[in-house]
Amino acid sequence: MTDSGCAGTLVVYRSGCLGMKKLLWLFLAPASALSLLAQTQTPAPATPELPRTTTTMLHAMFQAGPVMAVLLVLSIISVMLVIVYFLSIRRGAVVSRGFMATADALLRKRDYLGLLAVSNRHGEAIARVVQQILDFTTKNPNADFEQIREIAQTEGTRVASNLNNRVTYLADIGMIAPLLGLLGTVIGIIRSFGALGSDLGSQRYMQLSHGISEALFNTAAGLAIGIPAMIFYAFFRGRSQRLISELESAVTHILAVLSLQFGRRTERTPALLESEF
Repeated sequence: MTDSGCAGTLVVYRSGCLGMKKLLWLFLAPASALSLLAQTQTPAPATPELPRTTTTMLHAMFQAGPVMAVLLVLSIISVMLVIVYFLSIRRGAVVSRGFMATADALLRKRDYLGLLAVSNRHGEAIARVVQQILDFTTKNPNADFEQIREIAQTEGTRVASNLNNRVTYLADIGMIAPLLGLLGTVIGIIRSFGALGSDLGSQRYMQLSHGISEALFNTAAGLAIGIPAMIFYAFFRGRSQRLISELESAVTHILAVLSLQFGRRTERTPALLESEF
């Protein structure tokens, strides 16, 4: 082979090697750049995970201080009173049509002892009034009608006062519960300001949030108990006033029948009890 041919072959070989190197550099350059960038970047420090605590509404209420326990007792008492009043403050417990029909029939027959026995078996308020009237009449046969009417009015006033006094318990709860809630609010705020002035580090913010939560829970509990108590008080007060009016009408009817038997007309019976509220 001549020198010119060898030189041409060597030039071709060298150019081919240079082309292969350029091609390899094009493929390897991005990978090397990425690896170099990854090595130069420093890893970010891992942040410690804070412990997660789940607090339910019931758990927060139990941790709302000693005032919350008193409010819980008041709520139970108010619910029990509402149930008792629904069962006792009703028309059948004060005046019943069956008793009035029986009393009217026995009075017209002058069967006082029979009516007294019927009154002892019944638990209505009108039955207690009739029982007191007949008990006085049978023990004092010479008593005049004015004395009998006075006995009826006295017993009717006592029954009506008892009916109204029972309803006022709900009004008392309705006034006491918000005041207790306000007391718990003040205690929670005092604890919050105490936590702000203390040097407890990160615990200071936890105590601050606990004091605020205690204050808000006591306020909400006091209002949640007081508002329904006042609503039910207004409802049962209106019902008791209507029942007292029916009791007055029933007593007036009993006295009217007795006045016919005593040979005189009865005057209109005054109201048993004036409005106290």
